[in-house]
Amino acid sequence: MEASFFLLFVLSFYSTIHKISSTTDVITTDQFIIDGQTVVSTGETFEMGFFSPNGSSKRYIGIWYKQILPVQTVVWVANREKPLTNKSSVVLKVTKPGILALLNGKNEIIWSTNTSRSVQHPVAVLLDSGNLVVKDANDGNPENFLWQSFNFPTDTHLPGMKLGKNLKTDHEAYLSAWKTDNDPTPGEFTRHIDPTGYPQALTKRGTSVSVRAGPWNGLRFSGIPKQLLTQSSIFTFQFIFNIEEVYYIFSIINSSVLSRLVLTSNGYVQRLTWVARTKSWHIYYNLPSDNCDTYSLCGAYGSCDIDNSPICGCLEKFVAKCPQQWEKGDWSEGCVRRTPLDCKKEHVFLKYSGIKLPDTKYSQYDKTMTLEGCRQVCSRNCSCTAYSSLDISNGDKGCLFWFGELIDIRKLSERGQDIYIRMDSSEQVAEAGSNRKKAKILTGSISLLMAMILLGLILLYKRKKKKKLKLDEDFELPQFQLSTITRATNNFSLNNKIGEGGFGLVYKGVLEEGQEIAVKRLSRTSMQGLDEFKNEVIYISKLQHRNLVRLLGCCIQGEEKILIYEYMSNKSLNSYIFDQTKKNLLDWPKRFGIINGIARGLLYLHQDSRLRIIHRDLKASNVLLDIEMNPKISDFGIARSVAGNEMGAKTRHVVGTHGYMSPEYAVDGIFSVKSDVFSFGVLVLEIVSCKRNRGFVHQDHNLNLLGHAWKLYKEDRSFELIDEQLADSCHVSQVLRSIQVGLLCVQQRPDDRPSMSSVVLMLANDSLLPKAKEPGFFTERNVLNKAKSGSQTASTNNEVTITLVDPR
Repeated sequence: MEASFFLLFVLSFYSTIHKISSTTDVITTDQFIIDGQTVVSTGETFEMGFFSPNGSSKRYIGIWYKQILPVQTVVWVANREKPLTNKSSVVLKVTKPGILALLNGKNEIIWSTNTSRSVQHPVAVLLDSGNLVVKDANDGNPENFLWQSFNFPTDTHLPGMKLGKNLKTDHEAYLSAWKTDNDPTPGEFTRHIDPTGYPQALTKRGTSVSVRAGPWNGLRFSGIPKQLLTQSSIFTFQFIFNIEEVYYIFSIINSSVLSRLVLTSNGYVQRLTWVARTKSWHIYYNLPSDNCDTYSLCGAYGSCDIDNSPICGCLEKFVAKCPQQWEKGDWSEGCVRRTPLDCKKEHVFLKYSGIKLPDTKYSQYDKTMTLEGCRQVCSRNCSCTAYSSLDISNGDKGCLFWFGELIDIRKLSERGQDIYIRMDSSEQVAEAGSNRKKAKILTGSISLLMAMILLGLILLYKRKKKKKLKLDEDFELPQFQLSTITRATNNFSLNNKIGEGGFGLVYKGVLEEGQEIAVKRLSRTSMQGLDEFKNEVIYISKLQHRNLVRLLGCCIQGEEKILIYEYMSNKSLNSYIFDQTKKNLLDWPKRFGIINGIARGLLYLHQDSRLRIIHRDLKASNVLLDIEMNPKISDFGIARSVAGNEMGAKTRHVVGTHGYMSPEYAVDGIFSVKSDVFSFGVLVLEIVSCKRNRGFVHQDHNLNLLGHAWKLYKEDRSFELIDEQLADSCHVSQVLRSIQVGLLCVQQRPDDRPSMSSVVLMLANDSLLPKAKEPGFFTERNVLNKAKSGSQTASTNNEVTITLVDPR
């Protein structure tokens, strides 16, 4: 009798196990899972069960993507602080009154959910969103959950998950990074929507803020790149802030796309999208993206500009609080007003544009006030240090007020906002007073000037005539009248502006006969002087090749120095390959044509032209594209010619762009045709991958693009470097060959790099290529560490030409 009862019990037990081992999305009081069994969401997107991270014998309950193979991508972990070492007799089950619990053989709770309600028929269901919920099976309300995993995320923010805080219950849903890539234990980093003051997105390391994305401005978090948080065909997002809750949520438009936001173990916030073709997660964006995202790097009233070197500077009309420390690269003490504030004296609010808004921890807000109302309110309270518009989504609405010092400011070129900072009134009138003083001096000196003016005019006329003859002789190309260029550009209207750089602005113009032109106007404050201007004119006027930009003429009149080029309707290469949308317009045949065109243009400069020219600043922004997408090398301002059979020279005045400069040139000032070859190699890898060399990030290492390409090449995985948009158009062997040619060009030693004549041949045939050796400048770096010395002289932005002067 006892044996029969035992047999019935065993059969009943295994019958229960059979039920749960079949495909189901539910755990009930009668159905539980043990190690080796799983539950699967109805659409088979997610799966839950026991797992072990790579290299670990510890077992955890987790949720992962079911269809993503062979790498298991875990998005949630239950018992991350209590891993299982003995998996026998451990079960995950639902108990009354509605608790999901992980129990050991002694029926002791290892991990469990909680609930404030009791139900008769509790079940745990894995939804197709990846949300694990506990609810009453008989409740007709599909959203009436006793508990849900979306309220307790680990390191992953999934579509539909609210990241933020319930202001009524005080419960916060935040991301908590793994301790390491293979250890789900909570690590150092957490990601929050912090409602203190005005809500903002923060990454913390322990209790200290490490990265701040800034407050929500109606369109995006103010410190995140516009192009990375723009509504797209892939996902949409919302920021909700009311009296009950504050949260950030995103949704996927196309349900077939898998996308997630992850806080990595080393503190990066990454948006990842699954690419089935390469069977890998593609990084859509990465935060921090550079050193300027490091929290409060430049201290109070300091502004970080990634285009400058050093990157920290004081806001205009502010000075370093500790000048000696500042000069040594210690910016932690920040800056102070050069004219201290006194509440008893008159004050004004000065406008600072194009910045990431400061830390809003000590701030207040009003959602209805106008900008003028903001000024009036802030003006009446001496503790109010600054104000800004709260919402810029549809004009300027509402007010954001700061109290105390302004912390964590950075310059943003395209997506920055305006802020109005309280200053002593003398700062506003200083310029007006200076102008009045100059007027008095001018009036007092008028008699003397009138006496000298006749003689001056005579001397100026003779000198100008002589100089003009010399310029005409040097330039050998037409000179335009300033009035002609002014009319063509509508008086240099900002509506005609098509670009800018260290030299100044570039405008589109139309001559009277209808010809479109590009007008490069040298700024009076530019670091480029007359020598660089003449340098570009002299070289381009003597160079004629279909892959070099054509210079139509110049204009030198008074202090104006202007170059007139043929107009390139598609602008620069970097506007395509580094743009998430426009890069789709460049299929592989177009990209390969661009690579070959640049190679032929460089070959002409190095070998076939009347002068042997070394460009010294070849980069994506200096390659222009005509209407047929033919590449044209431009900007010869720092180019140099070498005589006869010479291949290079040495200089103490190093100029160029970090990320493209060869090691021997950047370090020792030695430039040659092989320096240009190195830059070309970087450009090839950027064209193939649509990733910048400088600022490149990867979830598995801290190498730049060259290092990443080299790593993949050594592991015979170069195909993973290819931009996913090329899947339907690329000629695989041709792309892989281009990558290898690029790696050959960026080898550490100049002698190992091929000449451009060899490069052109390599790209044109299928002959066996030599093995690439280790590239130059592919060292690892950690952007989360603050700069601790003043020895950093290099900009980290590919688009900025820098100058380094050797002190030897």
